[in-house]
Amino acid sequence: MLRRSWPRGPGLARAGSTLSLWALVRGLLLGLGLGLCSSIAPAGLVELIVQVKPSVLPVGTFNPLDSPRFGFRGTGFVVGDGNLLITNAHVLPERMAQATAPEPKLAILVRRGPDGAEMRPAALVRLDRSSDLALLRFEGPPLPALRLGDPQSPREGLDIAFVGFPIGGALGFSPVTHRGMISSITPIALPSGSSQQLNERAVRRLREGSFNILQLDATAYPGNSGGPVLNAVSGEVVGVINMVLVKGSKETALSQPSGISYAIPVSFVRDLLGSP
Repeated sequence: MLRRSWPRGPGLARAGSTLSLWALVRGLLLGLGLGLCSSIAPAGLVELIVQVKPSVLPVGTFNPLDSPRFGFRGTGFVVGDGNLLITNAHVLPERMAQATAPEPKLAILVRRGPDGAEMRPAALVRLDRSSDLALLRFEGPPLPALRLGDPQSPREGLDIAFVGFPIGGALGFSPVTHRGMISSITPIALPSGSSQQLNERAVRRLREGSFNILQLDATAYPGNSGGPVLNAVSGEVVGVINMVLVKGSKETALSQPSGISYAIPVSFVRDLLGSP
């Protein structure tokens, strides 16, 4: 067998040694970097979830004659002075009173320990149907308020997490966290697939003009409505879960979710809080 030898001068030898050393150092640095990323990112999200869970609450109605007495309608989160709560306008009952039954009262549930919950009365402070947001004030001691992000903070590609109660109280009112990213910032006045999907709300929105909403690549469910969308790193609120692109009914949304969710940008929350 013939073995071919190539001449190798001192310069090439030094270059080869330098390249080998750099390759070794680079490999070590990449290995350390990957190790740090894999440990820091999950730890940060774990801490974030622990911090925000006390601020995310079930929103519903209370009627002493109903069973159960608390009727879950959606998710909300604490802002401002600790006694204010943001949710979707469509989470609230269309009619707060019926002629044949006592008037249902708005209420929130506050977790007390692993198995307990405290029901607190709430009242509507402000409503903005154009952005589908509502501001409530609830009774009792203040709760930790979430920080609102800058109006310009929602950006396409931003890592997010949202917290809420996707299936209500079916398994107990324990907050559930989903993670994803902002996949697009798009106008809300989307064309309907058929005339049957063009409901009264869609017609009103088309007449009033469109505004940008956040499209998420994570799956939300009907009970998530009104929940906060958080910057997965800073924990600041960047939006409010508003609707899910579903195939058919709410039951279908649970069994065959589309995986596309939408959120109202945080700028509208700031506008609602700052309104007179």
